[in-house]
Amino acid sequence: MITMNEFGDAFLLEVERHAAWGAAQLEALTAFLPADDWTADLPGCTYRQGGLELRIAVLGTYDMEDRTWMWGWANPGLRGTEVVALTEAIERYGRDRGIAEFTEGTVDLSGFADPRRAAETLAFAGMGVAGAPGYLGLQAGPATQVYFLPDDPQVPRAALDPVALPRLLLTGAGLVGRSPRHVVTGYFDHHGVPRRDEGHRITADLPGGDAAEIDFDAAGRIASVRITKHS
Repeated sequence: MITMNEFGDAFLLEVERHAAWGAAQLEALTAFLPADDWTADLPGCTYRQGGLELRIAVLGTYDMEDRTWMWGWANPGLRGTEVVALTEAIERYGRDRGIAEFTEGTVDLSGFADPRRAAETLAFAGMGVAGAPGYLGLQAGPATQVYFLPDDPQVPRAALDPVALPRLLLTGAGLVGRSPRHVVTGYFDHHGVPRRDEGHRITADLPGGDAAEIDFDAAGRIASVRITKHS
């Protein structure tokens, strides 16, 4: 177990890389799920909510009493099983890049001002690294929150929306506040959109021939987001 009272720079930059894309994807997942009770069959990797059945993976669990986060791949009762196979990639990713938040099986978050928010940040980052279309944080016991990753093509993927782009990029840039440039490049990378870094500006070639131009001010903040129509 590792004890933390703040996240490291490498981890926070990773969070920012997924920030805008992840915000849009969570909106898409929330709109897709029916409002109903849920059940899960972990050996069968199955999640049911209303009439919907999805394949899922266990991302992690948060103990609200101990204020600790345990990654799914590190859970002694699940280690090596199919339901955590997807999340094992998170540990490998962290090991390759030296990001301790992904490689320590259990993270003590009690030193954070808001441990529950810190757990949500770990879940959000794990979703991004796994490339999953969202995550589900659900009450699984009096003091236990379980987090699932949908691993099912039924879940819609949020498309790149030029109209929503300014809102998504600015919302993402406010999530951590370290590097808005990481937010912008990460969003376009998730969508497989070609982009060019031109100093104070990033230009991305959008589907359909239009272009998105994101300008940054001297402090590195997003100054403007413009869509240039294809003529």
